[in-house]
Amino acid sequence: MAFCMERFFNTAGPMIEADHYCIDPLSRVDWEDIQKLIRDKRYFVMHAPRQTGKTSTLLAMMHALNKGGRYACAYANIEMAQTARDENRGIPSVCCAVSDALESYLDRHDIQWWFFEECQKKPPQNQLIQMLRHWALTSDKPTVLFVDEIDALVGDTLISVLRQIRAGYTKRPAEFPQCIVLCGVRDVRDYRIYQGGGDIITGGSAFNIKTESLSMGNFSPEESKALWLQHTEETGQAFDDSIFPELWEDTCGQPWLVNALGYEITWKLRRNRDRSRKIMLLDYMEAREELIQSRATHLDQLVDKLQEPRVFSVINELLASEEDVIHAPPADVQYVSDLGLIRMKPSIVISNRIYREVIPRELTWSTQVMIGTQETEWYVTENHALDMPKLIAAFQQFFRKHADTWIEGFSYKEAGPQLLLQAFLQRIVNGGGHITREYGLGRKRTDLFIEWPLDEAQGIHGPLQRIVIEIKLRRGAALETVIAKGLEQTADYARRAGATDAHLMIFDRDPERTWDEKIWRRDESFAGLVITVWGA
Repeated sequence: MAFCMERFFNTAGPMIEADHYCIDPLSRVDWEDIQKLIRDKRYFVMHAPRQTGKTSTLLAMMHALNKGGRYACAYANIEMAQTARDENRGIPSVCCAVSDALESYLDRHDIQWWFFEECQKKPPQNQLIQMLRHWALTSDKPTVLFVDEIDALVGDTLISVLRQIRAGYTKRPAEFPQCIVLCGVRDVRDYRIYQGGGDIITGGSAFNIKTESLSMGNFSPEESKALWLQHTEETGQAFDDSIFPELWEDTCGQPWLVNALGYEITWKLRRNRDRSRKIMLLDYMEAREELIQSRATHLDQLVDKLQEPRVFSVINELLASEEDVIHAPPADVQYVSDLGLIRMKPSIVISNRIYREVIPRELTWSTQVMIGTQETEWYVTENHALDMPKLIAAFQQFFRKHADTWIEGFSYKEAGPQLLLQAFLQRIVNGGGHITREYGLGRKRTDLFIEWPLDEAQGIHGPLQRIVIEIKLRRGAALETVIAKGLEQTADYARRAGATDAHLMIFDRDPERTWDEKIWRRDESFAGLVITVWGA
């Protein structure tokens, strides 16, 4: 087959229908409501996390409006002005982006010439308003402008853009655009703009003319499956039906993840380039792990956000898993939701299973490297099973030796014990197994589920050892109370995971107790299951 003739799963830049499998962008928004907002001369905001299809949707809306013949619509990406912190450099850069858009999409070559010959002589705080006014006055149709990456701007440049648009608002549509749509990752209300002297201006106060804030959602389960089945329709290559529930749990429809997994499994997993080969669930699991380990740009950018103070205040509580309610400011919770890191309904959780996997892995990546690669002989039995008692006992000594130093090096110290155990296990299990993590607000524990291949030749395609490790923190409560609750939770998790090897790890955070008091092991029976309980 001539692969160059195939469409493919897109993981970079706007969707191009001729090249990419795609879901109709206009089906992902309430297009009828948006058209009414435009007819009603409203200014509004659209926001969604990065790489969810905002640009593709804005371009589709622009083309649909221009095709309809009622408006003159242009799309302008103003990210190029991000480096300009003052309006003397920033506003001309924004104006150039807008004039380039008018030339590209509306064939208005005259606007750029007019800007350089006439408008650029004006003070920057008047340049954008004058250019948009000139466009509206010289257009034979009402004008509509989509401004993308608005929240990439900083400082005085962002304030000036918002205020110039606000200043022209009352002159619409005869002398200013009938509708302006601002698009970015965050809602305009969440902008925190720092002026000289430390003053902060919020986006809501600088742009109080917006009437709506629209957010773009992820794909639905049906859309995620439909996107992948476009590959089947085009190439004849089938997917086993058991893949699609896993695809949904892993991504919850996050568009980049859905596309990235599709690209990984149909192209980067080289054996599946044979289009006569049916793609099975084990192929999917391998592709998933490869994507996570690749530290792809999207995932790297996601983890980079974890160091922002406002993100830290929210994610730290979710990782620690000790609270029933979140204490971070509501504005911070909304900000982290806007970034796509969490879902807020029905409860606050990390957005999808891949993010739940990536976040602790990346937070402990340097720790995993420093731990070093372990020789397999000491923790694998003659039957190629993990010797979990030997392995966890080794972790107890490792934790006793390194906990104070290494946890102090974590930015997420509250979750330090759980993260350190995960780093220790990840480095070892990377030799052939897989760890699934469950944690979140109100759980009061972290669940680890390890799948380890018992047949080296078959790997994950053969029989598996299934192990659960329940992690709990002891903070002042009586030990027996913590153990009793932990046994119940461990047994329930083991039942749900189909595991017969169960362990409960209790981290004692009382600095008054000695290590000899904290390090111990005992076996307990609960609901017909033997659970090994460990102290650390």
